[in-house]
Amino acid sequence: MKKELFGYTAAGEAVERIWLEGEGIRCGVLTYGGALAALEVPDREGHPTDVVLGFDTVEDYQKQDKYIGALIGRYANRIGGSRFRLGNETYPLYANDGPNHLHGGKVGFDKKIWQAQELPDGISLSLHSPHMEEGYPGELDVTVSYTLQPGQLTIHYQARTDRETVCNLTNHSYFNLGGQGSQAVLDHQLQLFASAYTPADPESIPTGEIAPVEGTPMDFRRPTAIGARIDQDFAPLRYASGYDHNWIIDGPQGTLRPFARVWCPRTGILLEGSTTLPGVQLYTGNFLEGGPAGKGGAVYHNRDAFCLETQFFPDAPNHENFPSPVLRPGEVWDHTTIFRFSVE
Repeated sequence: MKKELFGYTAAGEAVERIWLEGEGIRCGVLTYGGALAALEVPDREGHPTDVVLGFDTVEDYQKQDKYIGALIGRYANRIGGSRFRLGNETYPLYANDGPNHLHGGKVGFDKKIWQAQELPDGISLSLHSPHMEEGYPGELDVTVSYTLQPGQLTIHYQARTDRETVCNLTNHSYFNLGGQGSQAVLDHQLQLFASAYTPADPESIPTGEIAPVEGTPMDFRRPTAIGARIDQDFAPLRYASGYDHNWIIDGPQGTLRPFARVWCPRTGILLEGSTTLPGVQLYTGNFLEGGPAGKGGAVYHNRDAFCLETQFFPDAPNHENFPSPVLRPGEVWDHTTIFRFSVE
């Protein structure tokens, strides 16, 4: 592990970049937002390729509004109407996505300085969220570890609370297996191990329906180019200007099981994901433009990356038929997501 000063926030807080190196993989993690700022893996020629988007300065991380690389909380994704009910109480939240609440609110975990500790094979980041921060009940203590094994990055999440609350943590990395700053990801071959998804309204709030993917452009059970059907005349795709939806991962929640397989024909890089979480949000960077220049001055265009945000379902606190994101005192919110890289 190698630490270096990355810069200072507008408030004068020091931000470190921590480099981790393993066999066939190297990554850089920021204490600002716990962001995965770099992830280098070899292509089919053996050349190191940085497969995640990011920025060269703290200032640009603070300017951007795309959550690039960051750890997300207290509740990843959207909560409809910016409120949820827990027990006999209704908790209003900050509306930062039209009338809805997105990715933890005005100052989510993506904008916090995390405390880093070295692990034998990686780092552990910790954060304390006070009672009623951004409207959420309970003090929440969060620990997220990034660890490396040969060709593999593991993200392990844990959280504890002193009173009943909701919790949904994820990582919001934007992947391009052709290399960050290269062309769009529409040629990437994607497979999702998911037979159903949660349809959403025009504001991306789930309707509560569980719908089969069969016979729709949402069916990635067999490897399919991301761009093959992205512009079809299908209401969910029109609403989101592409893919930005939650898929229900096949298999029992809480067990480590595959959720995605993505291959780039240009570099031969293959990403295989597994998780214990119940859902995954595929986002194809439909509104990626408009931010600061990326690493090395790269200009990021719409659909230049894809996100695979493992999660509880969007708006789950308001849908009794969705897996419950409620966390109670004495329990541990404990989930793992693994990204494995190879060439094919």
